[in-house]
Amino acid sequence: MIPFSILDLAPVTEGSDTTQAFRNTLDLAQLGERLGYTRYWLAEHHNMPGIASAATAVLIGHVAGGTSTIRVGAGGIMLPNHAPLQVAEQFGTLASLYPGRIDLGLGRAPGTDQPTARALRRYFDSADAFPNDVRELLGYFEPARPGQAVRAVPGAGIEVPVWLLGSSLFSARLSAELGLPFAFASHFAPDAMDEALALYRRDFRPSARLAAPYAMLGINVVAADSDAKARRLFTTQQQSFINLRRGRPGLIPPPIDDIETYWTPVEKFGVEQALACAVVGGPATVRDGLAAFVARHRPDELMITANVFDHAARRYSFELAMAARAALSGA
Repeated sequence: MIPFSILDLAPVTEGSDTTQAFRNTLDLAQLGERLGYTRYWLAEHHNMPGIASAATAVLIGHVAGGTSTIRVGAGGIMLPNHAPLQVAEQFGTLASLYPGRIDLGLGRAPGTDQPTARALRRYFDSADAFPNDVRELLGYFEPARPGQAVRAVPGAGIEVPVWLLGSSLFSARLSAELGLPFAFASHFAPDAMDEALALYRRDFRPSARLAAPYAMLGINVVAADSDAKARRLFTTQQQSFINLRRGRPGLIPPPIDDIETYWTPVEKFGVEQALACAVVGGPATVRDGLAAFVARHRPDELMITANVFDHAARRYSFELAMAARAALSGA
């Protein structure tokens, strides 16, 4: 069976704070390591009260320091917000501290709004420079050449797997051109998933970094003892999407009994479209849903995310997801 990995945003729930969010993140990473998840990735977002993973490289260091075998990385670093040299230095440092365990996923979007992008001293139009920025960053990980004017210290000559992330054909095409692994954000923007996968696999060019295409797909998995319990837990994610689209992002809300009273028909359509790649239910439903998703799309790896309000319930959801994987492997 394919590898399963975890995507975390260090969620800050109503009634909690960032300190607790970071404790929960490390606790979930340690659980994921024990359960056999391959990677634990954190995503960069800014100016989002319910997401505490803004200083992504710092948090990766915290998680890697509290674990021993699971790969830890960025899913991803939003490269338009950063100078490539600084990213190379940060991840060269992480890879020096935790050899063989650090991944660097790169995104093309700023991961925030325009005023925040200006506060970061970067601008939306810098996303147009993304291919050149990626090439520059990859160059900093190559062994330093004699007379090289600028080098990443640490970073030069250090092996850091670099992934491209995306929700459109752009990064699929660039990943194929550069011979890099590709992760598609199907967990919140699935519309172009099939076309992007086909393009990436068809046009992939082998590189020194990767001999054959390797595609990872994001998927929401919310599991509980019954379908009804899982559907109720999933209302946290549904509310968060609605709040974001209403321009009122906030702390992660608790689940509610009737989501139909919360959204309008138009909002419901939009959220269900965005979260179409979701498996929500009890153990049998999750097992069958994951089996169907894998059979249809044939990813090389699944990146699972679960925006569940209660930390114990979130832990249990990831336990059930891995149990479903074991059942599929046995079958």
